[in-house]
Amino acid sequence: MRKLFGTFCLMLLPLWAAAQTPLEQLAKIQADENYIWGEGRNTTDSKANQGALNDLISKISVTVQSETNLDMQQINDGDKIDSKTAMEAVVRTYSAGSLNNTKSLWISHEPEAYVVRYIHKSELEKVFQEREDRILSYVYTAQNAEREARIDDALRNYYWALCLLKSLQHPNAVKIDQDGIKQTLTVWIPEQINHILGNIKTEIAKVEENVVDLLITYKGKPVTSLDFRFMDGMNYSFVNSAKDGLSQIDLHPGTPTEKLQLKYEYEFAGQMRQDRELEMVAEVFNPTPFPKATVVINGPKKKEMKATQEKFEETVKAMSVAEHATAVQQPEDYAQIINNILGAIKSKSYGTVQDYFTEGGYDMFTRLINYGTASILGTPNLNFYQLGERVICRSVPMKFAFKNNNRSFVEDVTFTFGADRKIESIAFGLDKAARDDIFNREAAGWTDSIRMVIATFLENYKTAFALKRADYIKSIFDDDAIIIVGHVIKKAQKSAENSKYLDNEMVKHTRLSKQEYIKNVERSFKSNQFINIRFTDNDVKKMGVGADTYGIQIHQDYYSSSYSDTGYLFLMVDLNDIDQPCIKVRTWQPKRDPNINSTFDKSDRYYGLIYGGNF
Repeated sequence: MRKLFGTFCLMLLPLWAAAQTPLEQLAKIQADENYIWGEGRNTTDSKANQGALNDLISKISVTVQSETNLDMQQINDGDKIDSKTAMEAVVRTYSAGSLNNTKSLWISHEPEAYVVRYIHKSELEKVFQEREDRILSYVYTAQNAEREARIDDALRNYYWALCLLKSLQHPNAVKIDQDGIKQTLTVWIPEQINHILGNIKTEIAKVEENVVDLLITYKGKPVTSLDFRFMDGMNYSFVNSAKDGLSQIDLHPGTPTEKLQLKYEYEFAGQMRQDRELEMVAEVFNPTPFPKATVVINGPKKKEMKATQEKFEETVKAMSVAEHATAVQQPEDYAQIINNILGAIKSKSYGTVQDYFTEGGYDMFTRLINYGTASILGTPNLNFYQLGERVICRSVPMKFAFKNNNRSFVEDVTFTFGADRKIESIAFGLDKAARDDIFNREAAGWTDSIRMVIATFLENYKTAFALKRADYIKSIFDDDAIIIVGHVIKKAQKSAENSKYLDNEMVKHTRLSKQEYIKNVERSFKSNQFINIRFTDNDVKKMGVGADTYGIQIHQDYYSSSYSDTGYLFLMVDLNDIDQPCIKVRTWQPKRDPNINSTFDKSDRYYGLIYGGNF
């Protein structure tokens, strides 16, 4: 009987709580030392609510101040403010998203609005833990990027982890296990950044008037990707990129090249704008300087420059090699066409080569030369490969500069000839590491032809965004395709119920129809001067038996004049008709899915129901 009565009482608890007046609930919150609360009064609800949040932040700051190791020397204007004010600034950085788990109690509404915002101390501990988890996520991402020589990604993730680390209650308590040794991140991260910067080597390969070709390596091998600025004779330039070890810079006329000053990018302050919480932390703390990021490149002697130029040309040559693909015999006629086109690009006499293209091909060529200020790197090593009745030319390394948006990119451009020997398609090639993943992959049932089909599809896909070909994008998506967009919203606790979330990250996702997705794409095209997508680190798995349908998971860096992000794109694409690839599923997630290599088939459309992301 007692057990039944106890159960009955528990059932009544929610009713009793609901029966309490707001003032009675407020009295209980104020009397419970496990709660932190702030109040706001104003003539409008919104102003009262903001006042309550400000009061709550102030009280949280007082609560955690005595338990927090805040380095005042690292605070912006740290010599002008006291530790309480500094602590409030740090706590306020959580209000961008993490403090959304505070609760509100409305005593009255406008015109005499009175609200209390409160949080349980255990929830506050979760807020700090979520930021620590995020720091470790940045560190692991940086380690993977360094292994693949994606130096820009490695430096960015290490530096952003370091920024967030300063805002923790006990930054020196956060450690990472490296080969069985616990490393303190406040010391270890700067060591890693300096280690990376110390292993980058930039050499001058060629100087022609004010144009300088650069060869950039990491630990002796061409960098997959790197961002940097250079002193152009007056100021630091806009951001330049290196791809597969190649880059090119334009100095002001008359600028001496005996000593060339470069600064490798590691802060990526512009990209921080996409994450208000990270940007707020960067505003509170002084930036951490890394002197090793600034280097002076001495102009080499003739003999040394000749050796560097040879290495530069060898790197150019390696970009055009596609192992296992079927080379075209006697490609002289194709080579002459490409060389004529390159001559037209250099002389800017584009109309003279229109007859080499189909109507659609020439439209792409026009979009290419209007993509940005274009220049050709080195002496292209042209290789020609057969794909059915088509011939693919790999490749022409080119630099595209967008001075209005302080950005440049290096791309190796491929040309596809139709059966009539006219160019019908132009694409930006995958980087060497991504191509090697495809062309050197040993898998049952994989032919040279299918390797070329997969690489060509990915190149056409990313180029369609760069050249803003909305019609092409529309044509390759199935009418019933599963298309998911979204973003990471918070950490999820580990449990059997939410084990689908990778590395404990929850992704807020939105499923779009094909029509809705294409409208979003077209809107993005109109609002951005440029879009650039870089693919690296891919996994490809054949789905089902017999049919040529593939699951492709590939690391994507997305840049535009107004937005940038990085993550993993998943595409399930039907390649049975190489003239008309058909995307069945398209999703995005912040990290690699380790299950791509497990057995799955076309029924695994759950990919589209779990993950979210951007273009």
